[in-house]
Amino acid sequence: MKLTRRETLAGSAAGALALAAGGHAASAAPSPDFVTREGTKLMRGGKPYRITGANLWYAAWLGADTDYGDRARLVRELDRLAALGINNLRIMAAAEEGPLKNSIKPGFTRADGSIDAALLAGLDFALAEIAKRGMTAVLVLSNFWEWSGGLQTLLHRSTGRYIDMGDPAHPWPAFADATAAFYANRSAVARYREHVARLLGRRNTVTGLAYAEDPAIMAWQLANEPRPGGSDAAIAANRAAYCAWAADTAALIRAGAPQHLVSLGQEGTMATNGDASLVAEAHAAIDYVTAHIWPLNWSWVKGDDLAGTWPEGRRKVEAYIADHVRIADNLGKPLVIEEFGFPRDGEAYAPSAGTHFREDYYRLIYGAVEASWANGGVIAGSNFWAWNGEARTAHPDFRFRDGDRAYMGDPPHEPQGWYGVFDSDAGMLDVIRTHIARATA
Repeated sequence: MKLTRRETLAGSAAGALALAAGGHAASAAPSPDFVTREGTKLMRGGKPYRITGANLWYAAWLGADTDYGDRARLVRELDRLAALGINNLRIMAAAEEGPLKNSIKPGFTRADGSIDAALLAGLDFALAEIAKRGMTAVLVLSNFWEWSGGLQTLLHRSTGRYIDMGDPAHPWPAFADATAAFYANRSAVARYREHVARLLGRRNTVTGLAYAEDPAIMAWQLANEPRPGGSDAAIAANRAAYCAWAADTAALIRAGAPQHLVSLGQEGTMATNGDASLVAEAHAAIDYVTAHIWPLNWSWVKGDDLAGTWPEGRRKVEAYIADHVRIADNLGKPLVIEEFGFPRDGEAYAPSAGTHFREDYYRLIYGAVEASWANGGVIAGSNFWAWNGEARTAHPDFRFRDGDRAYMGDPPHEPQGWYGVFDSDAGMLDVIRTHIARATA
């Protein structure tokens, strides 16, 4: 078969695989400005780096100097987050346009695979502003889910076939099983790695700094919530390809950016139907373990009966954290609870709705993090999902419509205001501030 540029990129990952074993590639000592891993600790400047973070997936979109961007708002939001003490932001550095009905547009790559240069420049601007405030970023390099196109769209570009999430003709777990075919599809993986290589070789048009040399980038994350499948059969069938994709891509990133960390972006055992051994295997060549916790999405609580269901939901959250602490302990690596979200009271969406149960949930997560800090445990920190800031929906049904520009932490396919924290959420902001104060106590 003719060796294409995409196949060359894939081959470079395989050739660099030896660099991935056990963590970082051997290289000159990194600058103290970079976040590094030492055993179960994240470090920066010779001190433990305690992540007090948020998710801000839309940073690059706001940073674009276009009709869909709003640089002035991005600056305001970053100022608000910095004032709170947020030090780490998880942001999308990829989005793939295609036929999926819920995928955001524009994407970093258009449906024909060409590049949206304005959105890449928006990422440049966002990283420059993040660096100005002493923050770091996690760059998410694709998505298992449909809202940014993701792996299903990359498969479509290679096969011409796709499944929409939520299509009644293809009920769960059809979407997850179909998307997990990505890992063994050489063409789709090569397309994915072409974008990874593009970013690894990019120079920021605002700062002039190469991405690979930018200490504002804490980690390159392989994808948002990559799963090996939805059904047990698909997970078993895809296991080897899934773990190989994680290890090979980690090697590619380390070869191009040896001073940066690599993360997987996995939810944890929820992604593997409870198989902790697969979580551990997938993280063998990854710097730190991630856990995402979604009590409502996982039916641990009911939105219309939070008072009645939260006590049992709390127990399940505590058990999930404990399970992933054990996984990280066994691997000798840090754990970051990098997504956690909870509805407003009554599962309402408006900023005026109460946040009593959400505040309790955040305190639970933060309490586990703080206990780990105090006891020298593996939990390095957390990123709440997500920051809505000053954004407000323009529609009474709380739905995003094509042409809307008030991006929120709730992606466009979700009710606007479902999980995000608004700048007017006084109770929530107090909970976040109190936690962050304990990070430096």
